[in-house]
Amino acid sequence: MDRFIGKRLDGRYEIHELIGVGGMAYVYKAYDRVESRWVAIKILKEEFSDNSDFLRRFRNESKAIAVLNHPNIVKVYDVSFGDQIQYIVMEFIDGITLKEYIEQEGSIRWQEAVHFTTQILMALECAHEKGIIHRDIKPQNIMLLQDGTIKVADFGIARFLQSETQTMTDKAIGSVHYIAPEQARGDYITDKADIYSLGVMLYEMLTGKLPFVADNAVSVALMQLQAKPVMPRELNPSIPRGLEQITMRAMEKNPADRFQSAGEMLDDLDRFRRDPNMVFHYDLQTNSARYDASRSMEAYDASRQMPAYNDDYEYEEELVRSRRSAKGAMVVKGVLAAAIIVGLAVAVIYFLNYWNNRPDEDNDLIEMPSLVGQLFDDVAANEEYADFKFEVIEGNDPDLQPGEIMNQNPQAGIMVRKDADVELLVNGGVDQVEVPDVVTDQMTWDQAEQVLEDAGLVPVYTPVASDDVEENHVISTDPAAGTSVASGSRVTVNVSTGPAEEMVTIPSGLVGDTLANVSAKLEDAGLTIGQVNRDDTSTLTVDTVISLTPDEGSEVSKGSSVDITVSSGKGATKTLSTSITLPNVDEDLTLKVYQDGTQVTTDTVNPAYGSSYSLSFTGTSGSDVVVVTLNDQPYMELEFNYDSQSVQITREYDFTSSSSSSSTPEESSGTDDGESSGSDGEDSSSQENAQ
Repeated sequence: MDRFIGKRLDGRYEIHELIGVGGMAYVYKAYDRVESRWVAIKILKEEFSDNSDFLRRFRNESKAIAVLNHPNIVKVYDVSFGDQIQYIVMEFIDGITLKEYIEQEGSIRWQEAVHFTTQILMALECAHEKGIIHRDIKPQNIMLLQDGTIKVADFGIARFLQSETQTMTDKAIGSVHYIAPEQARGDYITDKADIYSLGVMLYEMLTGKLPFVADNAVSVALMQLQAKPVMPRELNPSIPRGLEQITMRAMEKNPADRFQSAGEMLDDLDRFRRDPNMVFHYDLQTNSARYDASRSMEAYDASRQMPAYNDDYEYEEELVRSRRSAKGAMVVKGVLAAAIIVGLAVAVIYFLNYWNNRPDEDNDLIEMPSLVGQLFDDVAANEEYADFKFEVIEGNDPDLQPGEIMNQNPQAGIMVRKDADVELLVNGGVDQVEVPDVVTDQMTWDQAEQVLEDAGLVPVYTPVASDDVEENHVISTDPAAGTSVASGSRVTVNVSTGPAEEMVTIPSGLVGDTLANVSAKLEDAGLTIGQVNRDDTSTLTVDTVISLTPDEGSEVSKGSSVDITVSSGKGATKTLSTSITLPNVDEDLTLKVYQDGTQVTTDTVNPAYGSSYSLSFTGTSGSDVVVVTLNDQPYMELEFNYDSQSVQITREYDFTSSSSSSSTPEESSGTDDGESSGSDGEDSSSQENAQ
């Protein structure tokens, strides 16, 4: 039985089952008792726990991924580098790999492919902005949740952009079906390698096929470097033209011809999503099959300006989602794959060197010598290199001799023609200058700027508040005066902006108070009232403070203005009531009330018992038209106005009593043996008694 299953790490992580095996680590499903959640824990294999190289690699992996915080990247919750056990705690993903989904579906609807690719690009954009290249983008490392959310996993071979370049002969990186041409050659790797791999994934999602397939890994790698892929629409005519163009641009063999960033590809993908019929005007180089192996060293100087970070490891750790029935087979498969790729690296480089430098009948090949560390003048004067066509790029390293060769292209050991073009990065030499004293005499910024520029330095203005130094005069410099620095170095000049502004805190408890009270409290705090905005949608009463800009508790300069948003009261719920006078009759009446044409009330009233009737309506803004009828006769029209909070009678009607309308002249003449007269007399008496 696995020695970790059933155990609890650090008193909180209960190990439940093995879910993956990698080259360096096991991956377990565990339950975090502290946070009450399922997690995945990557535990370094015991055989590597005493190996400082492997420990460094494992810890560097955690450093690389711990800085990434993005909804489309698997989160890292915790790391532990104890004496006995090394592990990383990660987000547990309950889903399948994108590879499994592709295999299930065959090809994916282009709308889904765009949805998945967009999420992956957002994850890569986050990583690239932090200087991290994934270098192993493939559908096996993309997790798909049930709701369609994408999670990019396994930054195990990620490296920082500023790390030094290593060739594939050191160790093969990435997977051969998705690897970028420059990655296969061992060239300088940038974030554009991830874009190429994503392009291959998009191709596979749209067509259900990989762009390059062969009997062995070596052949596939050579196709990545030299072959032209079949256009996606030839395999799946339903793919929109614009999406095909985006796919092929991402898969350009020359990095300079691809999208220059994940953000740029995102922009074009978004434009396509909004207009699937659009056609892009890319200058696609797809017909140019072979990858131009001439490498630029323009990125070299840029890389030297970035913060030092020692991340010189190169390894592949394929996370394999285990199935209990096939666990052993998967491990073997991973080992074999690694062996194949290492062999591939050597074969590819040999083949390409031969292919790119095929000898003519009169032009033999030689092995490129190592020129790094030599002085350029010595190399140029050496008859052995007389046929080389040197191109010199000036470098800048104060720790090296002027004229010392810092890098070369082609690299040493590569087979080249005797008259090959050779790119050399040569240290131009750096003069040392002393930072002038611009502080003692408290020079003005203009004066200090001129003095520093005259000394061959680059002054950088930095404003700093000071109670002691006059405004616009120099407080200090960094480096300090007298320091020896390289000519052309930047010198930070701290310049006084005068005494520091008095800061005050915006009082709390203002939201929900009245405008009058808040204004008084802000003025008491030494602040002024800025713009007062009124919100018609708020349900709060009129002049109730909804928000402030800056917010409560913010620290601002004394005398600053504060903008206030208050409720206009239009959105507040208001109840309006009124009473209407009933007609002077002595009979039961059927009263009906209509609100904006809809009957809302039916009641029986008798003016003899109550001469008025109360109406009440509730609203926020605008007005209601209310109609009152008596015995289905229009009696009164009213307007309930919630903005002015008033009720007005807009129209009144004469009411005709039903008793008076039922009597006829013949009935009141006393005919029919006086029965009507007697009846009338009785009715009158009754009415008088009722009154």
